[in-house]
Amino acid sequence: QCNLTGLWENDLGSKMHVFEVDSEGNFSGEYHTSVSSTAKPIQPSPLVGSQHLDKDGQCTFGFTVNWKKFSDSTAVFVGQCFTDDKGDEVLKTSWLLREKADALPNDWKATR
Repeated sequence: QCNLTGLWENDLGSKMHVFEVDSEGNFSGEYHTSVSSTAKPIQPSPLVGSQHLDKDGQCTFGFTVNWKKFSDSTAVFVGQCFTDDKGDEVLKTSWLLREKADALPNDWKATR
């Protein structure tokens, strides 16, 4: 069974710490990104999410990160946990980032 609890690091050096996954699959934690387009110093940011607790161990999950400590943006991640040939758990994710648009006509450029 995939256990998201713990410290995860991606290819770019960003780190996610999931504090605990409860019996319903809900979790919270912190995300410390290593990449940002803001001029403010990067700080760890809160995350909340949920995962399926599938018996085959290859669960899907999603979480939201609020970058409120240094940015006006929010990101959502969705992914799945896999076990590689060595028995290590690997997370594969996709994300969307929403930046704050200054006006409705500029909405088109606010999501990456």
